[in-house]
Amino acid sequence: MAKREKTPLERWEIALVKAMLARGGYSDQVILAYFTRPTRSVNHRVIAEIRTETKHKTVKSAPADALDDFLATWPDVDPATGLSIRGDELLIKAREAMIAAVHIFNGAGLTFRAELFIVSSIIAWTYLMHAFYKRQGIDYRYKEADGSIKKTKQGEECYWELGMCLKHAKCPIPAGVVKNLEFLLAIRHEIEHRMTHRIDDAVSAKLQACCINFNEAIRKLFGAQYGLERRLPIALQFVTFSSDQRSILKKASTLPPHIETVMNEFHNGLTDEELADPDFAYRVVFVPKAANRPSAADLAIEFVKPGSDEAAAINRVLLKEVEKKRYLAKQIVQMMKDEGYPKFTTGAHTALWHQLDAKNPALSFGRAGEYQGMWVWYESWLQRVRAHCQENATVYQ
Repeated sequence: MAKREKTPLERWEIALVKAMLARGGYSDQVILAYFTRPTRSVNHRVIAEIRTETKHKTVKSAPADALDDFLATWPDVDPATGLSIRGDELLIKAREAMIAAVHIFNGAGLTFRAELFIVSSIIAWTYLMHAFYKRQGIDYRYKEADGSIKKTKQGEECYWELGMCLKHAKCPIPAGVVKNLEFLLAIRHEIEHRMTHRIDDAVSAKLQACCINFNEAIRKLFGAQYGLERRLPIALQFVTFSSDQRSILKKASTLPPHIETVMNEFHNGLTDEELADPDFAYRVVFVPKAANRPSAADLAIEFVKPGSDEAAAINRVLLKEVEKKRYLAKQIVQMMKDEGYPKFTTGAHTALWHQLDAKNPALSFGRAGEYQGMWVWYESWLQRVRAHCQENATVYQ
């Protein structure tokens, strides 16, 4: 866990301390007990500074009824974590927003699960970053040119959005996690302003990484007791998918062109190492397994040690399974004709790849040197051509 900073009391707490001192009957030790919690300890010195007005002289004492309400509801804590509902509000909201995001995505019968997950998870990460910066004593409010706090039209203070939180010099989030969140933010912008259709399958690896990254971050920054692994069990499902079924599902959930463009642009800006980073996209392959040991018979998920014979066998299967499909130009043209675009010709295909510089190796749309030296195209280019035909249906139909 990250080193805890000495966090000062908030103004509302200082006001309550002054009210307790004014009422009398509360020693410094007793007062400390009211304001100490798992995420923050308070030094005796802080209470002494308030009592002698060495510090916080301008803060007014809380009214008597406010002190009565505080004492009547203390300890006002979240029963699941022991966190103070008011004092640790940001951390509680962060956990609840991520729990809600996962429940939404795992919920049966929902159609636009990925979009709902992305919006809720970004809220969760924003609150988590605010909680971290608050504990570190970093002001995460926007400032005007004169140094004053920026306000909304309604007079409320403007706090940093997640993108700004990730750019701060003291941001504790690893680079791969930042890339994952920047990707989700890019998709979130499309969700807010344009129709996205079905994107669950295309972004699922990033969503899984987002969940794992969040849990690791909250455990590291605030303590293992705040992890979500016990709150969110393994999701169960009623079906298993064959390779044929998987292929049909992918064809039925073609990405909208604008979402595909955003994803391609983002991916093309990453190195191979960044693309392979599990913090950016977490991929898991499930292989049906008959247990050899009675003790393992009830395990739905089993982790295999890297470098073992079993891991090597699985890798051989995976490499064969995920090898990229390859298409010749004439095959792509024929597929588009079969999909209802009879006027899409070889010439149109050639013009498109020239226009998009699609044979640029950096775009990873295909490669040369195979099939008697002919250029072959990957699935990503097929999807791009399909999107082009859909966007220009009146020309090719």
